[in-house]
Amino acid sequence: MQLECPSIADLMLQMASSLEDTARTMDQGNANRFLDEILNAKRIYLAGAGRSGLVARAFAQRLMHLGFESYVIGETITPAFGREDVLIAFSGSGETRSVVDACETAREIGGKICLITSTPDSRIGHMADCIVEIGNNRFKDANIPSDFEIRQLTGQYRSVSSSFAPLGTLFETAALVFSDAIISALMEVKHCTVEELRDRLANVQ
Repeated sequence: MQLECPSIADLMLQMASSLEDTARTMDQGNANRFLDEILNAKRIYLAGAGRSGLVARAFAQRLMHLGFESYVIGETITPAFGREDVLIAFSGSGETRSVVDACETAREIGGKICLITSTPDSRIGHMADCIVEIGNNRFKDANIPSDFEIRQLTGQYRSVSSSFAPLGTLFETAALVFSDAIISALMEVKHCTVEELRDRLANVQ
């Protein structure tokens, strides 16, 4: 029996349309403040869990390519966080326990915290010096655990509401596009050339 499948191209266009809406409604002032925090930081630390963690790691890599000193929280080579450093957290819910813990430590040390989220009114949001809201608050079901680790173990995902871009896909995709846009802006500000980036690409795999 052949199942009827929607047009893949139409689904891609629908996602692209959602990304366009997100870009148009994003607070440009907050995005500029985020850019300033990166430029003024001594070192940049990235945190995130699950797919948001993958976005954070990709952003850390791109920052390194631009010549920034960037690290991923939890890696064995990550040095101690300091007062002149900034921690960038990617969390759609703003409540992921491991990321909350990292932000609380950064706050106690006296460093800056930036949050990329769809839920600014959250535990991390209340600690953050800068918040960039990506999309809107999809997390309305109070019966689903707020901790990513618990949701992963139990298979309860807060953003499952339809077959279109399920499991937080829209936030994570928009966050990835946003982070790449920030990289493009940083290249302009720092007058970086493609050749300079190429020199920092990994040559030992």
